[in-house]
Order: sequence, then structure tokens, then C-alpha cells
Amino acid sequence: MISKKTKYGLKALTYIARASKESPVQISEISKNELIPHKFLESILLTLRKSGFLGSKKGKHGGYYLLKEPNQILMADVLRVLEGPIAMVPCVSLNFYEKCDDCVDEFTCSVNKLMIQVRDSTLKVLKNNTLEDLANN
Repeated sequence: MISKKTKYGLKALTYIARASKESPVQISEISKNELIPHKFLESILLTLRKSGFLGSKKGKHGGYYLLKEPNQILMADVLRVLEGPIAMVPCVSLNFYEKCDDCVDEFTCSVNKLMIQVRDSTLKVLKNNTLEDLANN
């Protein structure tokens, strides 16, 4: 399962992608319309800003805006930032690989083989979906 942080992050990004491109979107507007706790949303949006997905503007008409076009934001990239590794076990992770303590040989491990298939299937879906896809649903 994905965490609430990731779920709320996806909802917030989708909301921003659907909003008018003429002005930044305020946290309070996203929080109210997507039913996301304000303080938690602040933290999530800060993470997304530091990761290069969002820009922000201070002041009365400030808020958050996308730094890239929605069709350039892959769901795989967003999930890695908010959730961490996509793989379910560290021995099959492409970006966060770690050898399992309880595995004698990864090449003959049945769990490893299954989890590689799960990882690859998940990555295929996440790499083939962009923020634009979410915003258009």
C-alpha cells in the first residue's frame, strides 16, 4: 500500500495540474478541496518543491505551481520521491539495492524472482502514466 503522504501528494499534484495556469494555487485551497490536513500538505508540497516538481511564490497571490508540463512528470518519479523505493524488497530495487540478510543466493531465490516481476510490472505502469494522465481522468 502507498502511504497517505504519497496519496495526498498525488491528489495535490493533480489538483495543481487541473488549476488555472495563470496563478499559483494556495495550500488552503488544495487542503479544503482535496480534504488533506493543511500542516501535512505543507510538508508534502515542500518535499515536492525541493525535488523539482513544484515552484512556489510567496505573498498574497502566492502558492504552488508546476515547474514542468504535466505530461513530463512521470508517476514513477513522483512515487520514488514521496514513497521511496518502488521495489517491495531491497534485493530487487534498481535505485536502492541492498543484499538480503537471509538470502544465500539471489539468483536461485524464488522470492527474488517473483519480486523482480512485481517490480517490473509496477514500473511499467508508473513509467507509462504521467501527471497529465491523472489530471485528465
